[in-house]
Amino acid sequence: MIVVTGAAGFIGSCLVRKLQDKGLQNIVIVDEFTNPEKLKNLEGKSNLHKVNRNEFIAWLQTNHQLVDFVFHIGARTDTTEFDVNIFDKLNLNYTKSVWKVCTEYSIPMVYASSAATYGLGEYGYIDDHTIVEKLKPLNPYGESKNNFDKWALKQDKQPPFWAGMKFFNVYGPNEYHKARMASVIFHSFRQINETGKVKLFKSHRPDFEDGMQLRDFVYVKDVVNVLYFMMVNKPESGLYNLGTGKARAFLHLAQATFAALNIPENIEFIDTPIDIRDKYQYFTEADMTKLIQAGYTTPFSSLEEGVKDYVQQYLSKRDYY
Repeated sequence: MIVVTGAAGFIGSCLVRKLQDKGLQNIVIVDEFTNPEKLKNLEGKSNLHKVNRNEFIAWLQTNHQLVDFVFHIGARTDTTEFDVNIFDKLNLNYTKSVWKVCTEYSIPMVYASSAATYGLGEYGYIDDHTIVEKLKPLNPYGESKNNFDKWALKQDKQPPFWAGMKFFNVYGPNEYHKARMASVIFHSFRQINETGKVKLFKSHRPDFEDGMQLRDFVYVKDVVNVLYFMMVNKPESGLYNLGTGKARAFLHLAQATFAALNIPENIEFIDTPIDIRDKYQYFTEADMTKLIQAGYTTPFSSLEEGVKDYVQQYLSKRDYY
């Protein structure tokens, strides 16, 4: 059995599809299963064994001998949530519980870390274990992910293989339920349909032109390809960046969305809200050296390729992956 937590969510549901496309059918999906919008992500995916998130640790203790691999993708990902207790419970302590059971019963695991751990990038965006203690995330979500990374690296007892994947700006199908936390591509598509234009934040730094703030946007289909690679190949345990290694501008993203819709560009620049302006990242780019050295050779989709596939095959049809 392969376990996927957060299986009704964005990345988790796409991973379930990837595993099934590879012919793997004995999949245990873990989530709350209470959000009808998220449950649509699982439609068309059959032969799944459901376990409620609150019952999973006990289930894993009882059924560990049947489990071959755990993908712990589930997490509270709302960067606008500031209740540290929520993140301590769902992201930090829950992940510790999964880790401890996997360690006790020698079950390999991959868990979702985040590029939010890097903060403003004072120490770069390199998945080097020596900088983890120095990192300064900008919000409780990033703190919770970094706190677990720090904890994991200190453990003498570990699963036989483990990897913390630092997801960068992931976009793609099955994020309809994420509302405000959905990708900029999702929101650009919605804005174009509603108003015929896209609003982007102005730059409030002299070294960046409006719309030229840079992010490492990575298509979710590429993300699940990497996750599958980690399960099959089990390279050296540790933290791994998961981006494309090539930062692109928000302006390019908006242009790619208009191009995918075959609509003339109409882009308006608005002030970045005061409450987030001092914490706004102007550049992120994953250093992908470690994953490449681990043997991953599959090319990542360009921003234009990923946006075109997402817009034309999913958003325009309100379809799911």
